[in-house]
Amino acid sequence: MRLQKFMAHSGVASRRKCEELIAQGRVKVNDEVVTEMGKIVTAKDRVYLDSKRLKIIKEHSYYILNKPMGVVSTVSDEKNVLQL
Repeated sequence: MRLQKFMAHSGVASRRKCEELIAQGRVKVNDEVVTEMGKIVTAKDRVYLDSKRLKIIKEHSYYILNKPMGVVSTVSDEKNVLQL
């Protein structure tokens, strides 16, 4: 699997943000700094971000929400629907 995908599956950030972290030289694979994109890593490789070891998150949590009519769920409110 590509390094940036491995990092994204570890919960670090999005793949695009992981590419930025790699380009900044903050990522090590097997104690070697990696700055090139697309490096292939396996489960046997040791991947570090700022000296913290990364591991793939294998369990996911799923939430189901039964939302009543008229209830708004949003990260941002561009249309000013929510009034505080």
